[in-house]
Amino acid sequence: MGSDSTSTVRLNIGGKKFYTTVDTLTQREPYSMLATMFSGWHTVCQDPEMGFVFVDRDGKHFRHILNWLRDGVVPTLKDSQFAELLREAEYYQLPGLMEEINAVLSRKEDEEDLTNELTRIDIIKCIQSEKVRFRGVKLSGLDLSKLDLSYVDFSHACLRDVFFSRANLQCAKFRNVDAEGAIFHNAILQECEFTGANLRGALLAGANLKSANLQDACLIGSSFCQADLRSAHLQNADLTNANLEGAILEGANLKGAKLSNTNLKGANLQRAYLRLVNLRDTNLEGAKLDGANLLGAIRNNHKFARMLLRS
Repeated sequence: MGSDSTSTVRLNIGGKKFYTTVDTLTQREPYSMLATMFSGWHTVCQDPEMGFVFVDRDGKHFRHILNWLRDGVVPTLKDSQFAELLREAEYYQLPGLMEEINAVLSRKEDEEDLTNELTRIDIIKCIQSEKVRFRGVKLSGLDLSKLDLSYVDFSHACLRDVFFSRANLQCAKFRNVDAEGAIFHNAILQECEFTGANLRGALLAGANLKSANLQDACLIGSSFCQADLRSAHLQNADLTNANLEGAILEGANLKGAKLSNTNLKGANLQRAYLRLVNLRDTNLEGAKLDGANLLGAIRNNHKFARMLLRS
């Protein structure tokens, strides 16, 4: 058979007949088995009567192979069929197609991971029981506003972008949750536990967090404007770039907390525990610091002295 790129090729794949060109078989995947077969460097055995080149392979998915070589298109298939097509791509040595199939399967897995396991109605039904646990459950993006979720255990759950506005979450457990971007606006969070929680970018403005435990929590970029954090446990919490303007942190434990570029303007930090805290880049304008424990805290001494005088 000649190597003319426009010449027609007749293929018999496991009994199924296909017509294509040398150009199609050699251009997109130049190092594939098919490209090698029809490069002109090898002798290809043909059916003497009809001129078909026989390949001892199931022809079920060969049309998808040809469409990939013609247009670079991956078909829409079920997962089991993708697995079959992947085996064919491996046989014909088509790395480009294998890569695209794997990318499609990865995207499908990611989409399945984002699918919530429960709806708002499911949650309402569940909270009618005495003990409610949503440990490790995916609830991303749900609207749980204004619900009574007190004492509910959300530990290890995915709560990204969940809307908890005005919900009663008193004594709820949020241990090691991923609540990035969640909205707790005006929620009741008294005595809640957020140990190890990711609250990056969460909105807690106006929330009542009295006696809440946020030890080791990631609160980067969160907003706590006017939030009530009296006696809250914030040891080692990362509050970098967080907005706590006007927040009530009276008696709160902030030992070792990260407050780089944190806005504590007008915050009430009376009797707060601020040992070993770096306050050098913290905005403490108008903050009340009467009785605060600042032993070992790093601060801009001139600026800090002025603030202490004001408070």
